[in-house]
Amino acid sequence: MPDGTHLTEGAPARPADAGLLTLPNAITLARLCVVPVAVWLVLRHDLAIAFWLFVAAGASDAVDGWLARRGHSSAVGAVLDPMADKALLVSMYVTLATVHVLADWLAILVVFRDVVIVGGVLVLAVLGQPVAIRPLYVSKLNTALQIMLVATALLVAGFCPAEYALPPHWLAPSLLGALTWLVAASTLASGAAYVVHAARRG
Repeated sequence: MPDGTHLTEGAPARPADAGLLTLPNAITLARLCVVPVAVWLVLRHDLAIAFWLFVAAGASDAVDGWLARRGHSSAVGAVLDPMADKALLVSMYVTLATVHVLADWLAILVVFRDVVIVGGVLVLAVLGQPVAIRPLYVSKLNTALQIMLVATALLVAGFCPAEYALPPHWLAPSLLGALTWLVAASTLASGAAYVVHAARRG
């Protein structure tokens, strides 16, 4: 999903696909419109519905990525796709922390990492050293772990209340705890890797 992992691959955009109204762009715009709905559902504690919406958003990202690799990519889509992905993922972390499903310190860490990266790019651009961000391997791992944690948190909170045994009561906290620390570690590693990469370019 986030960090535009599929935007550096595939065939170049066709001239006819250079505009806004392409099928991949329409799918991406729909995913962007899902963000406020998902936030609203989480705040209402409709976490089961939010889980399926999050899954559908992930599926749509795979579909528009597949279409882009088949020659339907565009410059507009190259901007909209990572924007939609990042907006959904960051909003889920902030909102799930607000309703105490995820740790608030983790949401702060995830947001801070993105602020540092975006801020660094803007500073370099102002200094006349524009840099094209390409996802590092550690960033791809971080994104995958972040997605897994959000999906797991929504699944457990939405479908596995305490009175049910799927998953067992001892397993859900352990799984969420392990994913939380993995996301924290990979977020720190990813942020540091981008800073080191930018410093070397400077």
